[in-house]
Amino acid sequence: MSKNYYSLGLMSGTSGDGVDASLISSDGDTNYNVEINKYFEYENSLSQKIHSLKDKINTVTDIETYSSELKALEKELTIFHSKVVMNIIKMTKKKFDFVGFHGQTMFHDPSKKISKQIGDGKLLSQLTQTTVVYNFRQNDIQNGGEGAPLAPIFHKALVKKIKIELPVCILNIGGISNVTIIGDYEQNHFTSRDLGPGNCLIDAWVRKNKKGNFDKDGAYAAMGKTNDLMLNQALDNFDNRPDQNRLSFDTKDFDINFLRGVSFEDGAATLTDLSGRIIGAGLFSLLSDVRNKLFKVLVSGGGRKNKTLIQRIKSRTLKNLVIQSIDDYGIDGDYVESQAFAFLAIRRFLELPISFPDTTGCKSPVTGGEIVKNF
Repeated sequence: MSKNYYSLGLMSGTSGDGVDASLISSDGDTNYNVEINKYFEYENSLSQKIHSLKDKINTVTDIETYSSELKALEKELTIFHSKVVMNIIKMTKKKFDFVGFHGQTMFHDPSKKISKQIGDGKLLSQLTQTTVVYNFRQNDIQNGGEGAPLAPIFHKALVKKIKIELPVCILNIGGISNVTIIGDYEQNHFTSRDLGPGNCLIDAWVRKNKKGNFDKDGAYAAMGKTNDLMLNQALDNFDNRPDQNRLSFDTKDFDINFLRGVSFEDGAATLTDLSGRIIGAGLFSLLSDVRNKLFKVLVSGGGRKNKTLIQRIKSRTLKNLVIQSIDDYGIDGDYVESQAFAFLAIRRFLELPISFPDTTGCKSPVTGGEIVKNF
């Protein structure tokens, strides 16, 4: 029987509002059990630093220009993550085998094979006295992949655990939306790609207008009216983007500057409509060959709580798709990504692949992540 390991996954997503932490026990293959899920919110000052520095980094050269600021933020971010780890250690008597440390993505440009994430794995290992696995994307990029999305191999284990009839897909709506389509359990028969914006445009609009960090339940959008002229222009720009074959996106690939002279509520409605239409069209395109069969789409990530966004997606896609929250199957949709990085840390130790040609575009299945034991 294969050995189970205890692994803590730490996920700080594009929303930059805090850390999702998940402790799991797993063999890195088909078995896993969730021990703890907990969210740790950043202080407002740290969240603001992440967003303001990220806003400055628009090109590869900006990474060098702002290197000292990135280093200072990396240290602050890592110290926050170390407190999260120590907090979880106090909550459980289990000894961790690994900490899977995602870090904070500051810039991602797959066309240039660059993905800049901050998070000092050596410092985290030293502060917490744990074995840390981090820098998950680089090996994939060096092997021809885009470095993302990385969660699909975990999505497959998750779907197998809840015993859903295949085919099925997991639609994760974080800052960026991505989808994993699972055809069978035994072979590596699954495909994945980013679809486009998830919450990033809506969140940016809400932050810009100082109405908070996100549109809770899609309430602001529900009060507004879509500006069809601006919406159609933004859809045309997305449909005519230069690189149609990309498998992954950065939040920098989208912006809210096309919105001019609209009320706050109408802006929220237009951006929610835009994101919903792009996600719906992506699902329509990827799943068009299964129109004759019922196909479950399980939604995870913060965007699943935005009722207006979900309604927009449903109105724009195939009628045979059953779109429902992953929570309906006993899985907490807030922690799928943090559990994924706990799972990937185990796979890295076992030298099992974490990315595949049909997920990131790499030449052949490869593992990824640096293992550091700095104590």
